[in-house]
Amino acid sequence: EAMSKRQRKKLLKQQQWEEQKDLRRQKRKEKRQKRKLERQSKMDCNNEGNDRKRMRKEVVPSTLRLIVDCSFDDLMVLKDVKKLHKQIQRCYAENRKAFHPVQFYLTSHGGQLKNNMNENDKGWVNWK
Repeated sequence: EAMSKRQRKKLLKQQQWEEQKDLRRQKRKEKRQKRKLERQSKMDCNNEGNDRKRMRKEVVPSTLRLIVDCSFDDLMVLKDVKKLHKQIQRCYAENRKAFHPVQFYLTSHGGQLKNNMNENDKGWVNWK
């Protein structure tokens, strides 16, 4: 069966790719192990623990309050309620990482939003 030059090149590349698969896998594994060792050595050098804990010690709480009124969720379709849930999650997470976190409150939390959060995010109860 005659094979075109392009097909032969393609086949050769595919064979080389398959032959080098184990080598690539081994290199990725070594790279992961190297990064793991670097992280461990940084942790050993750092007497205060990990960076997040150190950052949390330097946090100065803000007097600002952020209030999200959830009383209008009965006017939303489920798709919008899910988007609101994701936005609230993102706000909460970013606020926790902030150097000057605001006081974060959810009001009139019930209805569709509460049901959605209960189904998809059981940990929201710990936000309070």
